[in-house]
Amino acid sequence: MEEQRRERSKFLGRHLMVKGEFVKDILSGKKRTTIRLGRVRVKYNELIVHGGGRPVAKVRVTNVVYKRVSELTEEDAKKDGFKNKDELLEALRRMYGDFNEDDYVTIIEFEVVQDLSSLEPQDPYLGLEPADIARLGLRYLSDTLSEEEKKILRDLTTTNSIRSTAVRLYGSIERRWRVRRVLRRVLNELVRRGLIRARENPSSSGKNRGRGRPKHWERRRKR
Repeated sequence: MEEQRRERSKFLGRHLMVKGEFVKDILSGKKRTTIRLGRVRVKYNELIVHGGGRPVAKVRVTNVVYKRVSELTEEDAKKDGFKNKDELLEALRRMYGDFNEDDYVTIIEFEVVQDLSSLEPQDPYLGLEPADIARLGLRYLSDTLSEEEKKILRDLTTTNSIRSTAVRLYGSIERRWRVRRVLRRVLNELVRRGLIRARENPSSSGKNRGRGRPKHWERRRKR
């Protein structure tokens, strides 16, 4: 029964959870993979990584490899941020309990495309896609959202388009201001809570520097 449980495929959605101790290594590029026990099917090319109770980065999956535990190498361990294979196996045992050499593991290789603690202050929505703001809002702010706001955010996770969501939910592109208003509120709250951050703009004035909320947010990109 235990063997069948481990052989069964699992699916990874849009969110990749890691321990807080790995956040620094992911952002520095030292940790370029995550190794999971069992066969994990990765459904999307881009994922949001979470660690230490907050979103950390948006990453692009570059490769997915399936191996037996016995086939893991020292290089696999180093790419996952460990000193050697023994240290990797010890971490896997702490996470999953005991396993044997014939069990499968999944090696998910990735590259960071966006550091969510150093977002672009000059870019509309700090450079985040509407769908990413929506996913973060639904995950971290759900208890503060109205049903209409949740409906808008859920639709944005599908369309990734302010215009398309306005038409789908309200029947007119002229209602896109409703969608923008929700995105602004969610983005403001994510920044206020320290869940995401804009990097400091060297050209900003003293009174705006370090606040995290750029004045450029009011100039929105049309979608």
